[in-house]
Amino acid sequence: MLKHEMKELLYEGTVIPAHPLALNADRTLDEDSQRALTRYYMDAGAGGIAVGVHTTQFEIRNQEFNLYEKVLAMAAEEAEMKTGSTPFIKVAGIAGPTQQSIREAKFAAGTGFDLGLVSMGGLTDLTEEQHLNRIKEIAEHIPVFGFYLQPAVGGRVFSYDFWREFADIENVHAIKMAPFNRYQTLDVARAVCHSSRADQIALYTGNDDNIVIDLLTTFSFNVNGSIVEKQIAGGLLGQWSIWTKIAVELFGRIKEARKTASIPSELLLLNQQVTDANAAVFDAANGFKGCIAGINEVLSRQGLLKGRWCLLPDEELSPGQGEEITRVYRDYPQLNDDAFVAGHLEKWKAIGSM
Repeated sequence: MLKHEMKELLYEGTVIPAHPLALNADRTLDEDSQRALTRYYMDAGAGGIAVGVHTTQFEIRNQEFNLYEKVLAMAAEEAEMKTGSTPFIKVAGIAGPTQQSIREAKFAAGTGFDLGLVSMGGLTDLTEEQHLNRIKEIAEHIPVFGFYLQPAVGGRVFSYDFWREFADIENVHAIKMAPFNRYQTLDVARAVCHSSRADQIALYTGNDDNIVIDLLTTFSFNVNGSIVEKQIAGGLLGQWSIWTKIAVELFGRIKEARKTASIPSELLLLNQQVTDANAAVFDAANGFKGCIAGINEVLSRQGLLKGRWCLLPDEELSPGQGEEITRVYRDYPQLNDDAFVAGHLEKWKAIGSM
């Protein structure tokens, strides 16, 4: 069962970065940097972290690496050290066939994670009904954070009817909408609004190509003659794994704007700038092939990672991607939090080596 304070923060809306994987040059786990990253997200003001997700590299589950349990345990240990009264949501990535997913859900719940972000990627042989049955089984072991992953990085397209039934599953508390597609995002929002559990499910954006506009959006649907409205509460984003301090500040401005009847024009401008930056980091020009390497490149430039290495050697920046990252650094200096990182990096690294 999801704790009351976690549920309140989740529904209110918060910043949840997707946690990367820190590696040494020989592609072994860099434990100090992995812990320092978690400390960075906490000190930057994030309301939680998501670990074991796409940004953490799905390959951590492969037998040759066997890092899934280790990186989740390390993140949980660091989160337990967080001081203050503000809750901090721990989201565990759950992936693979049903029995693997159940094992991961049990481990995550036993390690102190609050929710499981359940990926449906890679399971191309399952029907929509079989996917729903898998979610129901996982939900018996951990509160579920649904996940609509874009097809370009391993997801698939699901019907409105699928999401309508998904929303009715007990112990589903949120859905991350990340199809990078307006029509498919609308399917999820409409399905949740038509569910009897509409007020029990938080909508989160994972659309890194449209972050600010998503967070300013309220959906409105006629449900059996009554208008049901639903806002995108917060974000669980790979883009927020970098420049997180600025993301938290931006989200604060968005929350203030949501209280008024008008949207400041500067937020619309910021949406365009953040999307341009994301295109460079996520390698949109090459079908997102270099998205994880792009995230790691930014973090390594800041000193949070030793390098941009990924578990698979062919996971690299695309030609010209490094130059594009340099361009958005130059064109949008207001989007990076390099000064904040530089002022705290020594402390985070020291904590990481304790």
